[in-house]
Amino acid sequence: MTLLDAPQFNVRRERRNRNLLLTGVVVLLVAAIAVVSWAAELPWQVWHWPSDHRVNQFLSTVESGDLQKAYGLWNNDPSWQQHPDQYKAYSFTDFQKDWGSGSDYGVIKSHSIIVSHRVGNGIVMGVNINGGKTPIFLRVDNKAKTIGFSPVELYLGP
Repeated sequence: MTLLDAPQFNVRRERRNRNLLLTGVVVLLVAAIAVVSWAAELPWQVWHWPSDHRVNQFLSTVESGDLQKAYGLWNNDPSWQQHPDQYKAYSFTDFQKDWGSGSDYGVIKSHSIIVSHRVGNGIVMGVNINGGKTPIFLRVDNKAKTIGFSPVELYLGP
């Protein structure tokens, strides 16, 4: 076949191909928007992975007994010991009472995040500690990356 023997341009076929391509792109776009909207309401850690990872790292450090490092993760300040006056509102002594072996949970041996959801400018998550029936609700601030107790409790269902 030479250049002069090229098949004739078929307007109808080209229009059909263009319309099929545009329809496919629109369908994929609508499907992507639907999946993102649906997945944003899921309680798992998919959309809140950085915050969930931060809380997992914090609680694993508490489980290992390294409360000084855990306090640094809580405040997002690994060198908190250089300036402890910044954290007078929730001092290391208070932190030890809440998370040490004398806390309400006793020695923390295990944890699992059961729910997480965006609330305001942070992520609130419910955490079962030592297999307890009532979760504790922690909040990770998106900008400061600090962890704190949440004033908001998430609904866990009946």
